[in-house]
Amino acid sequence: MKDWTAVRERYMQDDLAVRLGGLAANLRRMRSFCEHEANQSIVANLMDESKFFIEWTASEAKIEVAAELVELQVQLACWQRQWADIWPNYERRRAMAEQSSEWSMRVLDLSGLLSA
Repeated sequence: MKDWTAVRERYMQDDLAVRLGGLAANLRRMRSFCEHEANQSIVANLMDESKFFIEWTASEAKIEVAAELVELQVQLACWQRQWADIWPNYERRRAMAEQSSEWSMRVLDLSGLLSA
């Protein structure tokens, strides 16, 4: 089992914008790894990690950003609930990958890193 305490300590060292950028990167990785069925555990781990990133970050974000992060966290939880049906189904997995990519761009935009 992963030591989430150590991950949290490292993650929280960065400022909010960089943390959001890290979350966006995770979502983009999910999209990439969804292309191959053998990457199921990698994508599942990225979802878990992303949910933690949101939990650790949302309280420090502006209310509008926090609301979007909570919406994303709900989406990740929904994917996890339907995981047994999504992963073996190429079309559903592809749709999840596309949504993950869209979320990645949205979170990157929210981070402000692109306009800095």
